[in-house]
Amino acid sequence: MSRFMTLAYILERYGPRLDKHQLAKVLGLSAGTVMNHVSAGTLGIPTYTEHGKTWASAEAVADHLATKHDEATAAAAG
Repeated sequence: MSRFMTLAYILERYGPRLDKHQLAKVLGLSAGTVMNHVSAGTLGIPTYTEHGKTWASAEAVADHLATKHDEATAAAAG
């Protein structure tokens, strides 16, 4: 799936930004695991805090997923 289609899906389903629960659902992780990665700086997706809640932009999530897809494709190709 292209980055554009991934972004369109995320925008349609979640809107322009995702909270930790939505981010966890997209990544197939628990919200606690997402927060552990955010705290450790190892999530791979830029996040920000506003009014005590952690958010990630839909664009950043789509970019991350597209990058992971590209890496997996390159690894499979040899």
